[in-house]
Amino acid sequence: MKRIVALTFISLFSISALTACNTMAGAGKDIQKGGEKLEDKAQDCKDGKC
Repeated sequence: MKRIVALTFISLFSISALTACNTMAGAGKDIQKGGEKLEDKAQDCKDGKC
């Protein structure tokens, strides 16, 4: 019985860890795009187009 419970917890932890990796990758892409927009706006202001 203890073995089944342990395997269940390991399986659930593995699944949640893999899901978190995909979520973090998506969040990283969103943050990167936001940073690029911020850089573009800063460059526009530096060039006097602000």
